[in-house]
Amino acid sequence: MEKEREGMVIPRHVALILDGNGRWAKKRGFPRTMGHKEGCKTVEKTVEIAARMGIEYLTVYGFSTENWKRSAEEVGALMQLFRYYMVRLLKIASANNVRVRMIGDRNRFDKDIIEGINRLESETKENTGLTFVIAVNYGGRDEIVRAVRHLLADYQAGVIQADGITETLLASYLDTADMPDPDLLIRTSGEIRLSNYLLWQLAYTEIYVTDCLWPDFNKEELEKAILAYNKRERRFGGIK
Repeated sequence: MEKEREGMVIPRHVALILDGNGRWAKKRGFPRTMGHKEGCKTVEKTVEIAARMGIEYLTVYGFSTENWKRSAEEVGALMQLFRYYMVRLLKIASANNVRVRMIGDRNRFDKDIIEGINRLESETKENTGLTFVIAVNYGGRDEIVRAVRHLLADYQAGVIQADGITETLLASYLDTADMPDPDLLIRTSGEIRLSNYLLWQLAYTEIYVTDCLWPDFNKEELEKAILAYNKRERRFGGIK
């Protein structure tokens, strides 16, 4: 195992679906909010581990467009946790030369949260290490709809022509326009679905699912996922 780790190829972009916070808490008799708090601690550790490993982009699913359907109590607790976490994240990013990006439609959040997101991006934009991307109020279908609206507006304004619309052009209207597609998607807690996450970007991404609940995720679990990725043959629809 140690020899395999030494020679493994590190994926440039890793995407994560952080599943299992609620189940982790329930198993221990804690409220769901405790699971989310522990999950945030795991995110912090994972950012630092990924930065040391040489991963260039780490994208996590923080809050989906569907998460608003949860109870008002849980959503309110998540917003408070997000406020607290943004302050923590600024310190972590500064200490680890991490650039922070947010994708998704931030307009639904309260004004102070929007200002916090903007500050995080502004104060870390010159950092040259890992780019840590948090998907908040994000949904893959919503992202594509927003991209098509912007593209259509440019078409109607004469900025682009119909015969100039290509995959590359449409991708340039997505939230992830200047980022490479994920090489590896890791989903914790054993669930086998995409949950409306990065639907365009994951077209040829290698998917790894682990039964590990997110708060228990650690360096060893990340290395297991990357070792599994190293054993895949990526053909992108072609033949080798």
